[in-house]
Amino acid sequence: MKAAVQARVSGTGMLGDTPRRDYAQKLRLFNAFARPELCDAIDALSIPMGSRVLDAGCGTGEALGWWHAAMRRSGMAVGMDLAAAHVRAARAIAATSIVQGDLLEPPFAEGSFDLVWTVNVVNHLHDPAAGVRTLLKLLRPGGRLVVGQSSLVPDMYFAWDARLEARVNEAVRAYYRDRYGRSERDFAAVRSLVGWLHSAGLRNVGVRTRMIERTHPLSDADERYLLEGIFRGTWGERLRKYLEPEDFAELARLCDPDDAGYALRRRDFHFLQSLTWAAGAT
Repeated sequence: MKAAVQARVSGTGMLGDTPRRDYAQKLRLFNAFARPELCDAIDALSIPMGSRVLDAGCGTGEALGWWHAAMRRSGMAVGMDLAAAHVRAARAIAATSIVQGDLLEPPFAEGSFDLVWTVNVVNHLHDPAAGVRTLLKLLRPGGRLVVGQSSLVPDMYFAWDARLEARVNEAVRAYYRDRYGRSERDFAAVRSLVGWLHSAGLRNVGVRTRMIERTHPLSDADERYLLEGIFRGTWGERLRKYLEPEDFAELARLCDPDDAGYALRRRDFHFLQSLTWAAGAT
């Protein structure tokens, strides 16, 4: 089994991700931060008890426990992730089946699941539509595919300084364009997730968007994600060459907990991030 999985994951279609890549800490931070909204999305799907669910791209596995709770622990939730480090992290917390596998070559028989759930995953593929078609094959007749994606609407961090916010968003896009050799059009393609479900032949395609909204004062989980996952992990020094020196200096001050103007302690801090999920049935 291990050798077969390794063979499957050796030729991945993921953009930048590999079986050796490890960003487990950022995934943990995001799941703790967005747990209320993600749990609401799971509950809204009203999955019948006794169902078989696949979390494709399960990361560090927190959602598997939420799925078990939604089914009153009467069904089966299976997790799959490409990265070995993420699989280890998920196995450490999830009392369920976790496998290492490539989304484009999943190690499951066709028709194995009643619902496939994948969040912030298909946007990592060179060909997202191919990923949707592959996941569709794993569904039983009448099964549902749910594709979730955050930040289809540009995020808002600095409500009091829209100009700097826009410059930072542009700098992030420029960084990822250089890192992955992708065009602006490639990064915007994720907004086509409803179209991907239609093109795969799914029926009753519906979509819902909810805003993750946070204001001062922040909870510990919210501040940790924004500080460590965004201010340090996504922005930080990597944006220096993409910003004017004065803009980078201002951003550095806003992101520094030791600075009097630290953004996350400002009483006017107001953060918005969209969370969109599209669902369709076979």
